Amino acid sequence: MKQIPEIRNENGIPTLFVKGEPFLAFAGEVHNSSASSLEYMEERVWNNIEGLNLNTLIVPVYWELVEQEEGRYDFSLVDGIIGQARAYGKHLILLWFGLWKNSESMYVPGWMKQDSDTYFRVKKVNGEKIDTISPFCEKAVEKDAMAFAKVMAHVREFDGEESTVIAVQVENEIGLLGTEADYCEAAVREFQKEIPEILAREYSVSGEWKGAFGENAEEYFMAYHFSMAVEKIAKAGKQEYPIPLYVNAWLKQHPWYPGSYPSGGPVKDVHRIWKAVAPSLSILAPDIYVPYAIDVMEEYHYEGNPLLIPEARKDAVTASYCLYAFLKHDAICYSPFGIEDLGMPPEMVVKPPKEVMESLNINPIMFETAGGKEYLSKVYGLLENMKPLYFEYRGSGRMQSYIKKSETDAGSYLRFQSYDVLVDYFTSMSGMPISAGVVFELGENKFLLAGMMSRMTFRVKAGENKKVRALKLEDGNLVKGEWVPGRWQNGDEQMQFNLGPNPTCLYVELYKY
Repeated sequence: MKQIPEIRNENGIPTLFVKGEPFLAFAGEVHNSSASSLEYMEERVWNNIEGLNLNTLIVPVYWELVEQEEGRYDFSLVDGIIGQARAYGKHLILLWFGLWKNSESMYVPGWMKQDSDTYFRVKKVNGEKIDTISPFCEKAVEKDAMAFAKVMAHVREFDGEESTVIAVQVENEIGLLGTEADYCEAAVREFQKEIPEILAREYSVSGEWKGAFGENAEEYFMAYHFSMAVEKIAKAGKQEYPIPLYVNAWLKQHPWYPGSYPSGGPVKDVHRIWKAVAPSLSILAPDIYVPYAIDVMEEYHYEGNPLLIPEARKDAVTASYCLYAFLKHDAICYSPFGIEDLGMPPEMVVKPPKEVMESLNINPIMFETAGGKEYLSKVYGLLENMKPLYFEYRGSGRMQSYIKKSETDAGSYLRFQSYDVLVDYFTSMSGMPISAGVVFELGENKFLLAGMMSRMTFRVKAGENKKVRALKLEDGNLVKGEWVPGRWQNGDEQMQFNLGPNPTCLYVELYKY
């Protein structure tokens, strides 16, 4: 088997490698049910994403279709999706819709759904059962682990030479909605015991759960047991095919109490637990449907946790988030959700009902598509041609990026070796990206600017009694990392360097007098 996809440290930066080469996943995730039909994928997905400059599609694998009959596995759908991806020249990230999807057990096989005595559900404190199989149900976890191992072994056998599949998400938005904890008999017994030694060491506490963690006890308790269950499942799959595995988080958000968001899922507050208990996972990833997306990126990108965004909004603003995620946070992957919608007229896109979005605390704007295809495709194309420069300059301080973080954010100030750069942000407008971009210091007095909705002014260093002007200003394009000049702009344009709504590149050589 050839080199399989892996995450390695490249000059101190975690980087996805595919077929031995560094790889940035310019991705889109399909709707939940799209991959259940190969015909639907051909008619409504692959055609709709044409022209988006994607190199990766994120698609589900459904346990209930893989193992419709207990112990008998059917991989024809998996093979068909991989075959289609190859035909269209795309890589795949697979989503394992196993025991848990959006906190519920909606994709488990029918034989498991109907045997609620063996595969028991979570209980609320009042005894009410919810449609979530308990992580304390060892038989269910064992069945999931067995099925996931079969899937991963088959992917290795079918795709190990091709590396069409580059990563796998284990479960989806894990946790409990409507209750802070599981109160089934097994859970109640465990909650009364001493906390596990691994957490006692990690947090330097001891005693039973409530005494050790106080008001956080229920959420920490569920995080420990969900991460334990996921580790069993992920480890079984990784033993068969050790490509990168990750889980995704439904973010902690208003109204902020566990159970209003999935309690026990990999929100940032419990990353210490998930990292300690589930080492088979490479990444804990955020699904971002909140307006403070930049804060989330900063929160989830830290040493030991590369940034991977498997779900995000798909309107014009997503293009700005995408640019910033890769150039500021060295993202492994960026992926708007429901990507096939971008191939449809905005008025034909089916959106979740208002009451559903309200119950999930999701701003309806996150499901708008206006401008999404136009700007995202251009940013993906720009990033593809920027890759040689990105890999050369990242981490050096000679590549600095920016983004408008809020409506009150007026700009940025970037400091380079011989010059400073004042960046002014344009006013945000509906259907357009927000201000975002990057500055490369290519050499003494030489800079490459790229981005949108912003204006740049170069300044000499403080205390330097000189002025700065452009010796040369060109617009143009990057092609495989090389600058291809367009117009020479040494007239009024050089007073300020403007980047409009379309992703734009400028090359400038400066001089002082």
